[in-house]
Parts: sequence; structure tokens; C-alpha cells
Amino acid sequence: MRDYKKLDVWKKAHFVTLHVYKEVLPLLPSHEKYDLSSQIKRAAYSVPLNIVEGAGRNTEKDFAHFLDNALGSTQELEYACLLARDLCYLNEEQYSTVNTIVNEVKAMLIGLIKRLRPNL
Repeated sequence: MRDYKKLDVWKKAHFVTLHVYKEVLPLLPSHEKYDLSSQIKRAAYSVPLNIVEGAGRNTEKDFAHFLDNALGSTQELEYACLLARDLCYLNEEQYSTVNTIVNEVKAMLIGLIKRLRPNL
């Protein structure tokens, strides 16, 4: 079992989640509360939650599986924020900021998955 709080990828994913809650969700209109806002929120917190769940597993294979799930959630979050931009809920600067940090998490996840997979 790994201490997820020591994983840089978890720290960054947690930061993204906080950023989404504080900087993105308040910008979305109230009529999106149960639609796009909810989807963005769920995708954002799914990333660190999957890292945490995987860190609690005993095998590298299981850990990699949950990292794959986290990676899928980064893809989902990336698209949802793109949609929010294209619907003019986020301006270009706001979108660029969140997209940059989401892609940093994505790259970190891919790197960690690649390090785990050769051992499987």
C-alpha cells in the first residue's frame, strides 16, 4: 500500500480539483448546475479519488488500472472545460489555465503508468 499523499501526481490532481471548485464552477450559469457543472465536478474529483483508491491496492497491476481510470477522467475534464469555453462560460485565459494544469496531471499519470506497466 502506498501513501497517496506523497505522490506528486495526487498532489497535482488535488490542486486541479480545488482549482475547478474555486475558479471554474462559479463561472458556470445556474441552469448548468445539474448538467455541465455536475459533470465537470465529478470528472475533477474522480482523478484524485482514483489515484487514492489505486494507491490502496496491493499490486502494481491494480494500481495501474486505477491510474488508467484517473487518466480517463482527465480526458473527460479536459473536454468538459473545452465545451464550457466554447459555450462562452469560460474566457480563453480561464480555459487555458485549467487546460494547462489538467494536461500536466495527464502527463504525470501517463509517466507513472508507463513506469508501472513494464513490471507487469
